[in-house]
Amino acid sequence: MKTLLLWVSFLAALLTVSGIAAAQDADPPSRVARIAYITGSVSFEPASVDGWADASLNYPMTTGDNLYTDNGARAVLRIGQNSIHLNSGTNFQFVNLSDNVVQTSINAGSLSLRIRHLFDGESWEVDTPNGAVTFLRPGEYRVDTDASRNATMVTARAGDIEVTANNQSFPVHSGQTSYFDNSGNPPDVQAANQPDDFDSFVSSRNRLEDVPPPRYVSPDMIGYEDLNANGDWRDTPDYGPVWTPRVAAGWTPYHEGRWAWVEPWGWTWVDNEPWGFAPFHYGRWAYVNNSWGWCPGPVAARVYYAPALVAFVGGGGFGVGVSMGSGGGGLVGWFPLGPREAYYPSYHVSQGYVRQVNVTNTRITNINVTNINVTNINYVNRNAIVAMPQSSFASAQPVQRAAVRVDANQMRQAQVIGAAPKVAPQRESVLANSSGRKAVAPPAAIADRPVVARLAPPPRAVPFAAKQQMLQQHPGTPVAPAQLQTLRTQVASQNQAPGRIQVQPINTRQVHPVIPTVRPGPAPTFAQRPAQPQAGPGQPKNPPTQPVPAARPQNIPPVREQVQPPVRQAPPVREQVQPPVHQAPPAHEQVQPPVRQAPPVREQVQPPVHQAPPVVREERAAPPVRPQAPPPRPQAQPQHQTPPPAQKPRPPKKEEKKPEDK
Repeated sequence: MKTLLLWVSFLAALLTVSGIAAAQDADPPSRVARIAYITGSVSFEPASVDGWADASLNYPMTTGDNLYTDNGARAVLRIGQNSIHLNSGTNFQFVNLSDNVVQTSINAGSLSLRIRHLFDGESWEVDTPNGAVTFLRPGEYRVDTDASRNATMVTARAGDIEVTANNQSFPVHSGQTSYFDNSGNPPDVQAANQPDDFDSFVSSRNRLEDVPPPRYVSPDMIGYEDLNANGDWRDTPDYGPVWTPRVAAGWTPYHEGRWAWVEPWGWTWVDNEPWGFAPFHYGRWAYVNNSWGWCPGPVAARVYYAPALVAFVGGGGFGVGVSMGSGGGGLVGWFPLGPREAYYPSYHVSQGYVRQVNVTNTRITNINVTNINVTNINYVNRNAIVAMPQSSFASAQPVQRAAVRVDANQMRQAQVIGAAPKVAPQRESVLANSSGRKAVAPPAAIADRPVVARLAPPPRAVPFAAKQQMLQQHPGTPVAPAQLQTLRTQVASQNQAPGRIQVQPINTRQVHPVIPTVRPGPAPTFAQRPAQPQAGPGQPKNPPTQPVPAARPQNIPPVREQVQPPVRQAPPVREQVQPPVHQAPPAHEQVQPPVRQAPPVREQVQPPVHQAPPVVREERAAPPVRPQAPPPRPQAQPQHQTPPPAQKPRPPKKEEKKPEDK
């Protein structure tokens, strides 16, 4: 009986643990990538919508999202302490962005990575049409791919790389550049190529970001690098260290920006300020000494990103279906959460996630996640409500343009309804085009160019149109993971997935490691290489690819010249060439200038056929052969018959055959 009870207890505990693990697997990642810098025409395409819009500063990017930089445009993405720089003409995608994987792809253009910190077990990979590039440790790297040449170059300015291409894996170390394509030729590894204008841009951006994180925030907090240059720190008796932005009088948090629908989190705040990322996705806001200050929370080992740390209100004129002012459909209102106020997400998460997203962003050291009642909290910032019409909210219009004044009576009557309003998103909520013009899309020649990946990519995003009915049934809440999986199966059967860069996984069982020969550099750039390397693989590419294999075809022509005139000597010549492979240069010197030596060779080799093995053994000592090449006739006899120099006629040879006959 006791044994049975023990087994029941064990199974119950196992089911509990597995349930927690399953819930944690459904949690969204604790980080995103921030669009930190834009210059020129940069276009954005979310994972669930086919269509391009102008990219927005501070927009959070995640798995499946795409970015395209047009001619003359550039962009910078930040993930904690790490940066991704995109050059002009780059078609970029986040294949996977999770807590332990940063997997991206480019099928055209160039990107530069600056990896300053890696978590334990974290993987960084860039997938290209010619191979997958894995970054093994912190460093500075660059990846270039050229559609016209169907080739890729990777450079390690600092750090180490592993490239998987053509069923081979090979290293690229610090100070090296590797060129490879799909032709099957060995990779060309040289000293790193010279920096260009894109490298200068990356260096200038790195200098701007080379600021130590404030000692009050975690270095893994996205956007910390903009705080010191745009605000001031001060200590307060109630909240500890507080950061105060340098803004105009009357400024209010969560007012200068817009709302967007970003899955899997749902309604997400996108701020307009150049520093407007960290203070709106981490920590809390407090009104201290007649100004707004941001409280970052504790310096945790790993912070948790939140889409917006606000409380939405309803009642008193707020809420869906209540007509009040322009736009119809009622007003949507919100205010920033205070330093000790809990945030309970509207998206589907585990209890462990709720605990972490609060503890790492507030002064709360412990929180009872099973007993959170958002209506019974005494919110300190409820008199700072910002409101706008529901239609403007759902279409991702700028708040400062559509905001509606809220009087004191409305604020008193407003009731907190949670972390998200009961508003269903529209297509414009996902793909907002604030400029009103048509965004630039990648050219058709590169839009569908596939890439190969070492890490298996996650399932493709479910189209927004396939989810819209469920989103309307539960407004303001993203589709649950179980329902999302059902929709994904239906979409796959109907082939309705959005068109994206095709990612083809590599069969790692067929990959074998190789160590390429490293030539001196600097390596040429794409512009310095032949326009069509595929037309002549042996001339422009094979010699620089690997010098040792390239020497083998050079040995073959001299051997054929020796074999063609005396056909019967082919077997001995093959025996001479195969063992001493390194005698290729002397072979050229002997055959090309002294062509007249062919007759004496016939006289020496044809009669004594059995002397071929000794000739092979003596030709291993290649140095003495070089000075004896000009006078072949007098040196041939003592060279092969050094023990009996006086016995030149053939009788001695007959005596040598007699013991053999016996």
